[in-house]
Amino acid sequence: MALLVVKFGGTSVGNIERIKNAASKVAEEVRRGHKVAVVVSAMAGVTDQLLGYCRGVTPHPNPRETDAIIATGEQVSAGLMALALEQRGLNARSWQGWQVPLKTDTAHNKARILDINPAMLRARLEQGEVAVLAGFQGMTEEGSITTLGRGGSDTSAVALAAAMGADRCDIYTDVDGVYTADPRIAAKASKLSKISYEEMLELASLGAKVLQTRSVEMALRFRMPVQVLSTFANEVGSDMPGTLVTDEDETMENNPVTGIAHSLGDAKITIADVVDKPGIAATIFGTLAKAGVNVGIIVQTGSKDGITTNMSCTVARSDLDRAVEALKAEQAAIGFTGILTDSSVVKVSLVGLGMRSRPGIAATMFKTLADKGINIQLIETSEINISVLIAEEYLELALRSLHTAFGLDSE
Repeated sequence: MALLVVKFGGTSVGNIERIKNAASKVAEEVRRGHKVAVVVSAMAGVTDQLLGYCRGVTPHPNPRETDAIIATGEQVSAGLMALALEQRGLNARSWQGWQVPLKTDTAHNKARILDINPAMLRARLEQGEVAVLAGFQGMTEEGSITTLGRGGSDTSAVALAAAMGADRCDIYTDVDGVYTADPRIAAKASKLSKISYEEMLELASLGAKVLQTRSVEMALRFRMPVQVLSTFANEVGSDMPGTLVTDEDETMENNPVTGIAHSLGDAKITIADVVDKPGIAATIFGTLAKAGVNVGIIVQTGSKDGITTNMSCTVARSDLDRAVEALKAEQAAIGFTGILTDSSVVKVSLVGLGMRSRPGIAATMFKTLADKGINIQLIETSEINISVLIAEEYLELALRSLHTAFGLDSE
């Protein structure tokens, strides 16, 4: 008998029939003798609808009131799930974030969890009750409702599992696991049976959208095993049909590259003929920081004359105009001749723990792209990741070629 936390995303509870399907999976786990706590997202599209209502009243709604409104989406799902479980002969109760309680800081719309006290919830589980928690939400010390940001129900689920000392957290979604690449682009991508916390964190931060980055960070911190699996397959979590995110020494992947991620949300900025002097980089990136622009890859070219250099970096496409405006406002202080921008780029990243000890990964990546006539614009590396920025038009060719070159193609 195990203590499980199972989470169902928006598509998994997108309508009444899907809620009934999810409830049947929970009922099967209970039938097998497990204690189960359920975390649910809002029904697909509901959060956007509620945000639309807010913006219909005012273009800049108060964050506190916005949280109070959009948190109701998860409350509806939790109540409906509890009803569906009752119809399957289970004793079930819905819980809102403030009832647990799940306490957060005061950063409305993007709150961070400070503490969970699951004593009452655990007591109900011991009495044979199934707890259904409204994900994505919590409360401040003062009692205001907060929400955790997009994908926050994943974080709610992993945090609850950690607080309760659960044996595993199952994340039911619309995919059946974590793949070596996006299977919609790389047709020969295969599902991984296991992946390390570190590799999953890299993939999530580099564009893979299977799990929210914060939820993986929390799983790593508390060493909480997390399984990603499909709501729409016949198996339940105890059958272990999905991808288990777990400790490095439990993974069975021998390939130095575990997966390939890509991100279409980047843009490149090149600041031309910057005066090459100590402190200039601090001035440039301090300017961007003050404008609220987060920077990704940074490359400074060598100075030919010892006087000027070019500085390139990536920013989110949504921040591109703001970044350029901020830099131009400080042109005199920074000292540059012009700014070049390109939003038709994509970041492609190799991820794998094996990179720590295997030489030649970068060389193989660069040669593979060169053989296909794909120019690399920027390069970024970490201990278990190599990322390159290329023209967006080459995404499919690059992804498929790299997938083959590193032996990731399924039979």
